[in-house]
Amino acid sequence: MRAYILRRSLLALVQCLFVLVAVFAVGSLLPGDTADVLRGELGTPEQVAALRQQLGLDQPAWTRFWHWLGRLLTGDLGNSLTTGLPVVDDIGRRTGVTLLLGVPALVLVTVVAPLLGTMSGLREGSRTDRALNAAAVLLHAVPEFVLGLLLVASVSLAAGLLPATAVGMDTAALLAEPAVLVLPVTVLTARHLCDLARQIRVGVAAEQPGPVAEHLRLLGMQERTVVLRHVLPNALGPAAQQYARCVEGLLGGAVLVEAVFGFRGLGSGFVEAVQNRDLPQVQTYALLFAGTAVVVNLVADLVAHRLAPRREVTA
Repeated sequence: MRAYILRRSLLALVQCLFVLVAVFAVGSLLPGDTADVLRGELGTPEQVAALRQQLGLDQPAWTRFWHWLGRLLTGDLGNSLTTGLPVVDDIGRRTGVTLLLGVPALVLVTVVAPLLGTMSGLREGSRTDRALNAAAVLLHAVPEFVLGLLLVASVSLAAGLLPATAVGMDTAALLAEPAVLVLPVTVLTARHLCDLARQIRVGVAAEQPGPVAEHLRLLGMQERTVVLRHVLPNALGPAAQQYARCVEGLLGGAVLVEAVFGFRGLGSGFVEAVQNRDLPQVQTYALLFAGTAVVVNLVADLVAHRLAPRREVTA
């Protein structure tokens, strides 16, 4: 297990480095740079050239990348080219907003998905199973931004039950008015809840009539014990990778959800950094997203390995 963790950790470092190189290369190929964005159409060519030299954008792309990577190894994420402020400060302010959306969504997925998946898997083919599957397919088919707009139009604008937007609100304001979080958390939760519940349902439906479960029942073990100690753990092993994809999807989905509901979190920060051609910010966001994905997938693989059913076959 230690050797496996070491190999995966080294692979994770390589993957993160590859992501950084790819993002920097794509960002360097985009038309224009931060100097063009800051000066806009009113700046003269001489002013743009002077600003480009001031920001260090006149240096070769690979030189700027290695300088940034060298500072990263010392813990320095650099300063934003557009604001001049440390990148870590901007990300720190936005992280709280994204956590207010992602953590409740992740808790709901973690708690509700196993309940729905187990209930559906134990009643395979029943009305409950068909109803849950139909609801899951329907919610999964609706894109997140469409679902968000539908909820805003129906729940906020038509019924006036919940706030429609969080424009101008920081973390403290959101904590003071938690009703603003209900709709975006619902949108973030819907698709990932369906994906994980369906994965668990497949595992439970496969394990519930299996020979090991039947043998335990013949030994007189109660059905609840059979489900909790054998069926569900064996079904959760394959679902661990799906759970990791849910965590990644919560970060990716935050981009759309934050745009629909006006949140200034990590997703909107990444979009603004790309629009401003602010490569230090873009690189830091890419490192954060890639590092999160790698760590989550590593943990998911370890959990899946731990929960994998051990069945001895005798001749």
